[in-house]
Amino acid sequence: MRSRSRSVSLTDTNISTVSFDPFADVIATVRGLPRRTVAITWPHSIDALEAALEARDRCGVEPLLVGDPAKIRAILGELGVADPPRIVAARSDVEAASAAVALVRGGQADILMKGHLHSDDFLRPILHKETGLRTNRLMSHVFACAVPSSIYHKTLYITDGAFNIAPGLVEKRSIVQNAIDFVRLLGCTRPKVAVLAAVESVNPAMMASIDAAALAKMAERGQITGGIVDGPLAFDNAISLQSAQAKGIASPVAGDPDILLVPTIETGNVMYKQLVYFSGAIAPGIILGASAPILLMSRNEPAAARMAAIAIAALIAGRKDGASRDGAAT
Repeated sequence: MRSRSRSVSLTDTNISTVSFDPFADVIATVRGLPRRTVAITWPHSIDALEAALEARDRCGVEPLLVGDPAKIRAILGELGVADPPRIVAARSDVEAASAAVALVRGGQADILMKGHLHSDDFLRPILHKETGLRTNRLMSHVFACAVPSSIYHKTLYITDGAFNIAPGLVEKRSIVQNAIDFVRLLGCTRPKVAVLAAVESVNPAMMASIDAAALAKMAERGQITGGIVDGPLAFDNAISLQSAQAKGIASPVAGDPDILLVPTIETGNVMYKQLVYFSGAIAPGIILGASAPILLMSRNEPAAARMAAIAIAALIAGRKDGASRDGAAT
């Protein structure tokens, strides 16, 4: 899931680093698949509309703009768009959020994306027990952090740094399973999961280390499937095999994890932002566990990350549909 064939500037993340386009292969793959539709809620900003138009041009995703037609057309006019996407009228951001969820539930859109509105207003109709996008799975968030290869050798998936605040063991099991299934849809046959804590040994006073050990044992006994799970691991011995060996840690995950399960939302959020602002990562995020991929975009999300998020969502939407038709679990 790595490509250096194209170059995208990372100047909008306010860092100086090597330019790269790690998701070019995903974009190319989606371009060859049946067209997917992304419902964009309240896209009343240049950034949101530019991302939608670039997704249409680069990977054939069809934007469906849910908001105030006059405001949207005014912004499209500023951008000089001659062939505007379809617009679904809504009088307010709250109405737009409900309308966009209804479009996804009704099969008129495959992906739901946040535009220029507050996250609480965007999520409220998604989480509605009767008319939302809930399934029998816990909803969780993953950042797909692609950094220059001099820093880490593959895309690193961080979960959950944006949705579940302080998950317990039951929630962490679901978060791990969601992440494994997601990474498998992206082509990694057996993802390796490092369950992080501040230490690499079980400390009864540190709940994160106890949860980590329990999750590793649950994976051994088939309560978590499709991946290799180990923990507790501190960040250094999760990422660096040399560090793990220096501490006498024998782990099938150390030095090569695909997924990092963080103990709290603060840990994951800080880690993701550090990788973006200090290491030059492109880090699209996606909410998993709903009936469709959900893109919870920040208002200052770099353009490259917006584009990558839409492409990844379109790819997994197609592969989940294929798995469903084949009778596989999704």
